Amino acid sequence: MTIMPPNCGTQCWLCDLPIHMDTYVGCSHGCTYCFTGGFAGKTYTGIKDLGIKPKNETNALRAFIKGKRTKETNWCDWPIPLHWGGMSDPFQPCEAIYKQSLECLKVFAETNYPFVVSTKGALIATEPYISLLAKCNCVVQLSMACEGYDKIEPGAPPFEERLRILKKVSKVVPRTVCRIQPYLAGHREAIKANLARMKEAGAYGVIIEGMKWDRPGKGLVKVGRDYTYPYRVISNDFEYLRNEAHQVGLKIYAGENRIREKGDSLTCCGIDGLDGFRPNTYNLNHHLHGDLTKPTEAMTLPKTAGCFRPNWQDTLNGRYIDAQSFAFAMNKFRKDKRKLVESSFALSEEGKR
Repeated sequence: MTIMPPNCGTQCWLCDLPIHMDTYVGCSHGCTYCFTGGFAGKTYTGIKDLGIKPKNETNALRAFIKGKRTKETNWCDWPIPLHWGGMSDPFQPCEAIYKQSLECLKVFAETNYPFVVSTKGALIATEPYISLLAKCNCVVQLSMACEGYDKIEPGAPPFEERLRILKKVSKVVPRTVCRIQPYLAGHREAIKANLARMKEAGAYGVIIEGMKWDRPGKGLVKVGRDYTYPYRVISNDFEYLRNEAHQVGLKIYAGENRIREKGDSLTCCGIDGLDGFRPNTYNLNHHLHGDLTKPTEAMTLPKTAGCFRPNWQDTLNGRYIDAQSFAFAMNKFRKDKRKLVESSFALSEEGKR
């Protein structure tokens, strides 16, 4: 069983909650668009052939909550909310067998440590999970868009069942948010029609991020390493859905970096205004939108830039970054990766294609 502490991904330069954890490697939802699970373009055949493996996160989670940091997380000197379920669903069907997420949920309930969990699994609304959730300081993000997604998410609960899950979970946690990630433009009207239903089921808001492909396609543009919708498409669709969301009383957040400022908060995960949920705002997402935050003390110390190293693949730069501070690396990334930064936030003509 793999033992992995909460870790910081390479998106530390733009993400407000970059420290994440997963309780499984692999996922049985079989979403045809998911390259993490390796299903894009393949036929879903069921759970047996997926090679899903549990991670032993419980002890590492306790250590992180007590303040122990790794080379990738030592820049963080406060109880930042953890993002749980970034690469694999914690409450997918195999959890009924391995119960790794149950053990972590017990730790969260015991410590009251803040976290955001992303799922489309049905187990979260069943016992003993839902009773433990009621004791937690958490935001639950339920991935759901509309009925049209059911065919492309064959191993996950259908949309109507997810609405019932949302209603149950919303009654026991501080906040629930609906993740429309990925957003598929062809389903815009169906998504619009479901926003009021999401609100009625207890959702506080929705997050929208356009679909990303790993290869060129008709009508797509390249942003960073991905191919996605042109800026005008995702921007216009977001504004269209924002109007409807606000009319029915939902907050709306742009998980899409190019339009981040169009959402109700630059922190796109739906934690704004919650006590005890302090994100990292010392990043380029905030700085480039005029929120000129200062680094914490830990961010100014040497050897706190480990999470940046994968962004420089050569050995010389890698060793140099290892010795620097998180704050130094943030500024160096902005200078060295200017083209990527500007296109990611639609600050260049390339980013606004």
